[in-house]
Amino acid sequence: MSAPASIVRRILFNVFAWAVVLVIAFPLLWMVLTSVKPSTELFVIPPRLLPGEITFEHYRRLLTETPFLIYLRNSAWLAAGTTLVVIAIATLGAHSLVRFSYPGRERLARLVLFTYLLPSVVLIIPLYLLMTGLGLANTLTSLIIAYTTFALPYALWLLRSFMKAIPDDLESAALVDGANRMQAFVDVILPQALPGIISTAMFTAILAWNEYFYALVLVNNDAARPLTTGVISMLVTSFNIEWSLLMAASVMMSLPLIVVFAFLQRYLTRGFSAGAIKG
Repeated sequence: MSAPASIVRRILFNVFAWAVVLVIAFPLLWMVLTSVKPSTELFVIPPRLLPGEITFEHYRRLLTETPFLIYLRNSAWLAAGTTLVVIAIATLGAHSLVRFSYPGRERLARLVLFTYLLPSVVLIIPLYLLMTGLGLANTLTSLIIAYTTFALPYALWLLRSFMKAIPDDLESAALVDGANRMQAFVDVILPQALPGIISTAMFTAILAWNEYFYALVLVNNDAARPLTTGVISMLVTSFNIEWSLLMAASVMMSLPLIVVFAFLQRYLTRGFSAGAIKG
């Protein structure tokens, strides 16, 4: 291919890629700009993208006049608690599925995948009855348990691929040097699997942060509501939505995930490449 044709092809590809990025990012841009518009500019005809005046009054009201910070705290606890439980179990389970031979191992791995494919609505009634029977209804603990039911199979299957990418010889060498099985796991396997564990933890935290259905059914008091259900119950009154506060709340809900991705992006990329080495 000639140099001019290659340059033209690269330019066209970049234009197409940036067009796709702008289309995907436009709702986020509109949300941010709407959150700083005065209420009088929200429904002007024709609509304007840029605000005529920037105001942070909606953020002040959101943080001082609503229980938003309570919902934010609950979502943070849910994401952190679910991630810790899921990663602890999934890391050990994935290592077991990859490194140990026992009857039914492959069948168990397929069963894990099948469990992940089950719709959430299938489990909601048994989970509700279980939480009520255990006295955990309307608590953050009930949501952590519920979130684990759909996040754990996904994390286990994903970490299984990462564990397969780690050469068996590394663990064997540690065992030959005198380490026991647990020491080899902690000193050899975990450092090698760290990028995959971090990327899996990120996806688990996002699943817990964005989950709506289980939170809607299992929790109905403000003390334990996460952001997904709390913001709607807070802003929707008599079928009227305060759009200014909703946009400000949406921006505040998105910021933690954006910050996490900004700091852990390199681990996410390394995790993807590590998991793709060996199927």
